Amino acid sequence: MIEPDLLLGAYAQGLFPMGMPGGDIAWFSPDPRGVLPLDAFHLPHGLARALKKNRFEVRFNTAFNAVMHACAERDETWIDAEIVRSYVELHRLGFAHSVEAWHGNTLAGGLYGVALGGAFFGESMFHRETDASKVALHALVQRMKERKFVLLDLQWVTPHLASFGAVEIPRRTYLKQLRAALALSCAFD
Repeated sequence: MIEPDLLLGAYAQGLFPMGMPGGDIAWFSPDPRGVLPLDAFHLPHGLARALKKNRFEVRFNTAFNAVMHACAERDETWIDAEIVRSYVELHRLGFAHSVEAWHGNTLAGGLYGVALGGAFFGESMFHRETDASKVALHALVQRMKERKFVLLDLQWVTPHLASFGAVEIPRRTYLKQLRAALALSCAFD
């Protein structure tokens, strides 16, 4: 397991871990860095329709382990057993959080990440039903706005995340935003 102090210290410096083939842990600080400016969050038409249908109930931190394991259920994943143990411990300590989209009693999608100061570091998301992870992302952005968070770190921008307004910024800009975010005292729960 990665010790919580080491993991939180790494986040505070703009680093995050990923499990590598062979069981090694590698640390990354991409340049450019993917972020989702909260005031630029774009609500795609499909997500707007899904929210109107109200098919999913959003919950926070009720199934953290299940969300992590669902995120790891891919042919290729960086979420190995050591990563799972490390983030489960961060969750136990109140730093790692899950946002879940439930359809009845079924976990349909969600995401997890780490909250530190006024920053949320998104780690991974999954869906088992169409639009479930998008509903979870929308709920995350809403929660962050309500709780006065200022930085949503996505690590890298994918075309999927770009459709919500994610952008790439230079590492030096990211680190400046990170320092400002860490100076805040925001509560995710």
